[in-house]
Amino acid sequence: MKRSILLFVAAAVTAAGVSLVAQSARDITYDANADFLQLPPNTYLGEVAGVATNSRGHVFVYTRTGHAFATLGDERSFYHGGSRLLQFDQNGRFVREIGQGTYAMSFAQQARVDPQDNLWVVDAGSNMLMKFDPDGRLLMVLGRKPESIGVRPGPGVPARAIDTPPPPAPAAGGGGGRGGANAPPPGTGVPGDAFNRPADVTWDRAGNIYVADGYGNNNRVAKFTRDGNFVKSWGNTGAAQGQFNRIRGIASDAAGNIYVADSGNNRIQVFDGEGTFKSQIAGIGSPQAICISGGATQYLYSSNSNDAESMDNGEIYKLQLNGQVVGKFGRAGKLPREFGIVNALDCRTENNLVVGEIWNWRVQKVTLR
Repeated sequence: MKRSILLFVAAAVTAAGVSLVAQSARDITYDANADFLQLPPNTYLGEVAGVATNSRGHVFVYTRTGHAFATLGDERSFYHGGSRLLQFDQNGRFVREIGQGTYAMSFAQQARVDPQDNLWVVDAGSNMLMKFDPDGRLLMVLGRKPESIGVRPGPGVPARAIDTPPPPAPAAGGGGGRGGANAPPPGTGVPGDAFNRPADVTWDRAGNIYVADGYGNNNRVAKFTRDGNFVKSWGNTGAAQGQFNRIRGIASDAAGNIYVADSGNNRIQVFDGEGTFKSQIAGIGSPQAICISGGATQYLYSSNSNDAESMDNGEIYKLQLNGQVVGKFGRAGKLPREFGIVNALDCRTENNLVVGEIWNWRVQKVTLR
C-alpha cells in the first residue's frame, strides 16, 4: 500500500508575509515515456540541462554534448562549443538544430519558451541568455562571455598567468573596491547583465524579464524590461527573507508573482514583480527545477533532485500556489519512471510534464493520473 510521508505543518505570519511549510505528500500515479524523442543517426544526448515546449507541442532540448575546447590566443584563451539546442515536433520527430556554432553555447543550463513562443536558452558557461524567435532567428542577447578562462600550463602552453575576467566594479561611492566600507554584500552582483553562471529565466504579463543569477558567486534576481534594459536586482547571499543560497530555478504565475528556487536554503521564496518578499515554501526538500502550469488553476511543480553521489530523493512535488502540497511522484534512479538529477521541468498543462535529467542523459514525458 502506498503511504504518504508525513511532514510537519507550520505557518508564521510576519510583517513581510506568510511563511508556509509544506504538508503531507500523497503519492501521485503517473506514466512516463523515456523513448519518445527520435534522434537523428549518430546523434546522442548528453546531460539534459534544459527542456521546453511551445504552443504547438514542439519540444526543445538544450543538452551538454559535442566537443568543448579552448583556443589559446596571444594573450587570451577562448572557450568554444560544448552544448547543442535541438528541436523535436509534437510526436518526438527531430526537426532541426538551432544556433549551431553560436558563440554563447558553451555549458547548457536551461531552456524556456515565453508566451509569444520565443525560445530562450540560458548558458552558465558563457554567462549569457539568448532569445530566438519561433523561426529560430536570434533576437536578443543578455550577458557577456568572459574574455578569457584559466588554462593550466602544459605542453605548448607557456608557464605564465592566463588572463582572467576583471573583478566586479566597486559599488557607487564605494569604499575602495572589494572589502571597502561601502562594498555591497556578497552575492549582490554588479547591476545589469554581468551574470555569474545564470540559472534560469521567466517573464511577467508585461513582458519584463527576470533572470535567476545564482549558479555561481551571485545570489540575486535581475529584472529587465521586455527590450532588455536593466531595471533592478534584489538578493544577496544568506538565509534571511530575500536572501539566497544557490538559486536553481525561477518561475512566474498569472498574477505576476515570482517564485525562486532557493536550493541551498531548502525553500522556494515568492516575491512580487518589484522584489518585495511575500511568502516562502519549505518542507519539499532542496528545490532545483521548478515550473508553473498553465490553465485556469495553476500549479507549482518542484523537483527535490538527488545529489550526484546518492540515490536519495529524486521526487517531484505538485503544489498549489499557496504552498500546499497536492502530492509527489518519482524517485532517484536509472530506470524508466525514475529520475536522475532533474534540472528542467516544463508543465504547459496541469498533468503533462516534460522532464530533463542531468544524470541519465535523457528526457521523459510524464502524464499524471
